[in-house]
Amino acid sequence: MTLEEAFKFGKKSLREAGISEAETDAWILLEHVTNISRAMYYVNPKQEMSVAQKAAYCNYIEKRRQRIPVQHLTGEQEFMGMTFEVNEHVLIPRQDTETLVEAVLENMKENMRVLDMCTGSGCILISLMKMTQDSRGRDCIRGIGVDVSEEALEVARRNARRQGTEAVFVQSDLFKNVEGMYDVIVSNPPYIKTAVIEELQDEVRLHDPYAALDGKEDGLFFYREIIKEGRRYLKKGGRMYFEIGCDQGEEVKKLMEEAGFAKVTVKKDLAGLDRVVSGV
Repeated sequence: MTLEEAFKFGKKSLREAGISEAETDAWILLEHVTNISRAMYYVNPKQEMSVAQKAAYCNYIEKRRQRIPVQHLTGEQEFMGMTFEVNEHVLIPRQDTETLVEAVLENMKENMRVLDMCTGSGCILISLMKMTQDSRGRDCIRGIGVDVSEEALEVARRNARRQGTEAVFVQSDLFKNVEGMYDVIVSNPPYIKTAVIEELQDEVRLHDPYAALDGKEDGLFFYREIIKEGRRYLKKGGRMYFEIGCDQGEEVKKLMEEAGFAKVTVKKDLAGLDRVVSGV
């Protein structure tokens, strides 16, 4: 089987299975198996694949047909221009969350202490630390990532080492094991209503960790808890940032204002949907 034949087979097979991003996923899996770039592919699309490569590619395509996320097959996801390890223990980083990172960076200063609640893969905290490093690659902010899942934290620690940051990760049920005061608390908490989870795509419903999705009955449980407890861990003038579902902006804004936060704003993502709520 040539590279061209494999790519055609992958696209056709995934389209027949109803995969919406069939061409993109077929290419990602081909690139993963062969380690070939687009440029190399177009130079020699008739290049023969090895027997092992063909078998691996066909196996990946079949697994993708079964709605296993392509990121779980490759073990990686791009986020903020970096590559992060992902698996079944962490939520796959989404482009929407880049809006949250960008919002925090607008007010980031040297020597700030940052707490990332519900850190998962660590992509938010690690991105903040990586993008504020000095010219010698030294961390300029101090970051703590917190998650209830030790399996998720193991992934986050590997990601921190991979990206060359000194982020620290702590197992804790919200603030139970958190110590110290922070300039910034940032969080992408579970925010999907329990009843809605069964309506999600199979890739999300069956393969993302349930605990990273379930925001309880109204989707706002973790916002209430983090806002209520987090105030005690913020320095005067400290900021709290949340990623939200696109229909939760006004509700989370109201929760923060009722808790005494000032300058509460709602920021939209590139699609023009409410995505980040922050306050001082």
